[in-house]
Amino acid sequence: MQRIVIDTNVIISSAISIQGNPAKIMDLVLNKKFEVYYSSEIIAEYIRVLAKPRLNFTHEIQEFFLNGIKRVGILINPPASALPMPDESDRVFYDTAKESNSILIGQY
Repeated sequence: MQRIVIDTNVIISSAISIQGNPAKIMDLVLNKKFEVYYSSEIIAEYIRVLAKPRLNFTHEIQEFFLNGIKRVGILINPPASALPMPDESDRVFYDTAKESNSILIGQY
């Protein structure tokens, strides 16, 4: 089974629209078609972004995605890398993907 780490942008895009590739990816994730890895820092990032007032996501939508990832995913605690990052907030995704030997799925 393919190992993946999901960038926040995929979750946000799939919460905004049930059509498109991000929603298809999340459907596959929630139906256990991938082996998903996450860390407590990734969950904190999901929580922070999903709760942004400008996105206007209901508590139910936020919980759907957070609980879904926790239900199907595997929690790990990766060591922090020293690799320079253009965006320091991406480090946790990189470190989790590296530690779990996963592909980072993002939308850029």
